[in-house]
Amino acid sequence: MTEPSPIQLIRSETLAPGVLYAYAAVAHDVRRLVFTAGACPLDDTGATVDGDVAAQADVVMQNLRTALRAAGADLSDVVKTTVYVASSRSADLVAAWDVVRDHFGDHDAPSTLLGVAALGYPGQLVEVEAIAALR
Repeated sequence: MTEPSPIQLIRSETLAPGVLYAYAAVAHDVRRLVFTAGACPLDDTGATVDGDVAAQADVVMQNLRTALRAAGADLSDVVKTTVYVASSRSADLVAAWDVVRDHFGDHDAPSTLLGVAALGYPGQLVEVEAIAALR
């Protein structure tokens, strides 16, 4: 039998309904926390992948999952993310967010989505960091 998740996603009836993420998360009986560095759109040679915000976000999420798995976790263990997009255009932020949400599926952990002036690698448009909780 599978143990129930230690993560409880919290929604509030007094906050705006219909948002695509939980407002908070509680990690119960946690034995280990995993803090990731920002996952970047880098290929296996360390080069920034070409592409628009959505294409880079897809690579970022693949890399995030790889980092989490190396720590014994997966996307379903994530209790919080921060998504950075090197743009001030709402359409770019939404494009990145849509890809991130697709990767998380029904596990809509709390997240912060930010438009920033620049990210660390040449041509980098998206970065995602996460905190995961494990029993």
